[in-house]
Amino acid sequence: MTHSLARIFAILALPLLAACAGAPTTPKEPPVVPGYEGIQDGEFFIEPVPEQYLYEGNRREDVPYAGDEAPGTIVVDTHTRKLYLVGEAGMATRYPIAVGREGLSFRGTGGIGRKAEWPSWQPTANMVRTRPDLYAAYAGGLPGGLINPLGARALYLYRGGRDSMFRIHGTSDAASIGHATSAGCIRLFNQDIIDLYNRVPTGTRVKVRTEAESLAIEGPQMTDAYGRIVPETPENIAKKDSDLAAIAKQEAKDKAASEKAEKKRLAACERRGISADECPRPDAPGAMVTVGTSETTSG
Repeated sequence: MTHSLARIFAILALPLLAACAGAPTTPKEPPVVPGYEGIQDGEFFIEPVPEQYLYEGNRREDVPYAGDEAPGTIVVDTHTRKLYLVGEAGMATRYPIAVGREGLSFRGTGGIGRKAEWPSWQPTANMVRTRPDLYAAYAGGLPGGLINPLGARALYLYRGGRDSMFRIHGTSDAASIGHATSAGCIRLFNQDIIDLYNRVPTGTRVKVRTEAESLAIEGPQMTDAYGRIVPETPENIAKKDSDLAAIAKQEAKDKAASEKAEKKRLAACERRGISADECPRPDAPGAMVTVGTSETTSG
């Protein structure tokens, strides 16, 4: 076979080889849970809530309601990290929440005295003084937006005609919902606070349960291996033990892998005559600061 004929056959074979290789694959979009899709809200786009944070009990749903509050009442249970909007016929809409230390400071009843869309926020002087690395940049206030710790909406609880400094608000930190947080009041997914905001008028009654009230209605609760509140049952107690063991095993595995990578890094530098002190480290991902709301938040 001449060189020119071989070249012709090679050219003719290219489409066949390409067909054997198959079409390029397109990365799959992560699944979107109904009710938690992305939202264009004015000038801001709210990202979908990742499915991993919407596990059983940590998403908005209509449930039977055992309390005796009137329809239209908001009931906050900081002990189970749930918020209820009481409906008709013994039903309520239940929302998962994150609870910060300011959210634990209020008990009893009040009313929604003010509502705000994309509210502004300002740290206290004490917050700026004690953690200037986190709060100094926001000392003059932070306008509403995607990085604002009050999220897309805020409901301000008043009592006796005065602002109680208790807030029910959104957050872009989806991973925090269902957990205790270091700062803030009552956080919801942005999709959930928008839903709640649209359903309650100013003047809506809000009740925050005591621990005794929560225990009587919801039953005993416990924290699982991942810091989530679940009913205290023999099954959940056993599951926590097995999950803790699995977590410890994975942590040991990760530690061993990290130590191995560190030895390889130092050995590579040694071969190049670079001292351990000057041996470059891999670039670390940029840190994300989540600012907690304070008891003097403004909006």
